[in-house]
Amino acid sequence: MKYLTATEEMADAIHNILHTTIRTVYPKYYPKEVADFFCRHHSREHILEGIASGNMGVLIDRDIIVGTGCYDGNHITGVYVLPDYQKQGCGSRIMDYLEGEISKKYDTVLLDASLSAVCLYEHRGYKTVGKWL
Repeated sequence: MKYLTATEEMADAIHNILHTTIRTVYPKYYPKEVADFFCRHHSREHILEGIASGNMGVLIDRDIIVGTGCYDGNHITGVYVLPDYQKQGCGSRIMDYLEGEISKKYDTVLLDASLSAVCLYEHRGYKTVGKWL
């Protein structure tokens, strides 16, 4: 597996990862309206903004884009892995890269966690400092 900086040509694949993951995983934790909100939030335009920032990347396994991650400053803004590739270390590989990039400029990494991702982050040593509704 390799992690690469995302390009505009990858926008459709990233859109697919985000929407497939949200539609598959979020309903186990949230009402349908929440999943709908996040799918609207992760529009193609929003993805292109992330790509343009240079802070969005993709995890590739045998020429298939299986995950994506993005950060802004010292804030990890998203980590998504296709459901068929979850629980195989893909999220950790993405996190390793994002944390490495952030640590070049910052001493602290911040993130907002969905309920489905809390275990990944806590396993990596992150602490929950608040819960917002």
